[in-house]
Amino acid sequence: MFISGGPPMLLQAFTLFHVAISLAAIVSGFVVVSGLLNNRAYAGTTSFFLATTALTSITGFLFPFHGITPGIVLGVLSLIVLAIAYWARRQWNAAQRLRKTYLTTMVIALYFNFFVLVAQSFQKVPALHALAPTQKEPPFQIAQGVVLVLFITLGILSVRRFHGEGSAKVLSRAA
Repeated sequence: MFISGGPPMLLQAFTLFHVAISLAAIVSGFVVVSGLLNNRAYAGTTSFFLATTALTSITGFLFPFHGITPGIVLGVLSLIVLAIAYWARRQWNAAQRLRKTYLTTMVIALYFNFFVLVAQSFQKVPALHALAPTQKEPPFQIAQGVVLVLFITLGILSVRRFHGEGSAKVLSRAA
């Protein structure tokens, strides 16, 4: 939207910035989920993950607009999920029952970002693009299916393993 009228170098620099934020969000998201799987809350990393994931979605809206695309829809959904995660994190002390909401939305937010990484990889990496040029071919569908199963498993394990004893104050204070 805002970047569309600028010179090509500006768009390239903005794209690089957007990708860097997205990769930082994905890496920090895996650190956060790793902590959840080990019943640990990493407050600083969680804040970084939420901020960079939100920034990834927001900057995605600044690219040239060519109508409503799956990326725009996913960006909106991601921001909704992040808002719920942030709210559940802030309310943790008041209602421990929000634990499952928080954990589920954190894993969903990471999944959305990783889903886009896989889709972009199939668009931009020549070897992957050759396997699925329209992203309707079996290699793309299999890859996204494996990613979905992985994240469903991570979500279930996070809910089972993270109980948050002693983490509530850390989580809500850092939010």
